[in-house]
Amino acid sequence: MKQQIICKAIAISLLAFPIAACAQNNVFGGWYLVNLNYHITKKFTLYTEVQTRSQHVFDDFYYRELKGGVNYKLTDDMNVFAGYGNYKTYTYPGNYEKPVQTNENRLWEQFVYTTNLNRINIENRVRFEQRWLNGVYHNRFRYRLLLSVPVNHPKIEDKTFFPIVFDEVFFTDKDPYFLRNRIFGGAGYRFSKVFTVQMGLIRQSDFFADGSSSGKNFFQTSLLLNAGTPHKKVHFSDAD
Repeated sequence: MKQQIICKAIAISLLAFPIAACAQNNVFGGWYLVNLNYHITKKFTLYTEVQTRSQHVFDDFYYRELKGGVNYKLTDDMNVFAGYGNYKTYTYPGNYEKPVQTNENRLWEQFVYTTNLNRINIENRVRFEQRWLNGVYHNRFRYRLLLSVPVNHPKIEDKTFFPIVFDEVFFTDKDPYFLRNRIFGGAGYRFSKVFTVQMGLIRQSDFFADGSSSGKNFFQTSLLLNAGTPHKKVHFSDAD
C-alpha cells in the first residue's frame, strides 16, 4: 500500500510541471497521431506513423507527416532504428490550405535505452536527423528523456494505466544551435498487446538566431497499435 501511494504521488508530480507550463498560453492546438509497429521477428519491427496538427483543437489543420522505418532490438533494453518521413506545413489559417509553406524530407537514425528505477520506467532516446527543407539540407540532433509509472500493476501490461512525462531538446550545428524544447505530461492506458492510447498536454518552444522564441500548447492524442510476433513491452508515442 505504501509503495502504491508513493507511485501515485510521483505520477501526480510528473504531471504538474508540464501542465503549469501550458498555462502560460490558453490557445491550445491539436496534435493527433496513429502509429503501427509490425513485429516481423523478435528482433525486427516495421514502424509507420500518420500525424496531423491544428492551430486550434479541432480546426485550422496546418501540418501533416507520413513516416516509417525499421527497428532492431539489440537487447531487451536497447534498440536501434532507421527511418524516413515526409512532413508538410500548410498555409494558416484554414485546413491544409495551399500553398505548402514547408515541404520536408527527412532521414533519421536513433538509439533507445530503457531502464527501471523501482516502478519508474526510464527511456533515453538519442536521434540524428538529416533534413531537406524545401530542398535545403540541415542537420539536427535530439535527446528525449521519458518517464512512465504503472499505477494498477507492477509493470506496464494489459489493462494498465500509466502516467507519462517527457522532455526533449533539439540542437543543430549552426546558430542558434539550441532549436527547440518539448515537454509533455499525460497518461496512457494499455488495453492489450495490440492497442494502447495516450493523451496529454505538450508544450513546444522554438528558439531563433536573433534571440527571439515562440511557443505553442497542444492537446495530444496518440493511438498505438502492435501487430505480428508477440511482444511484451509497451511502446510510446513518437510525438515527432
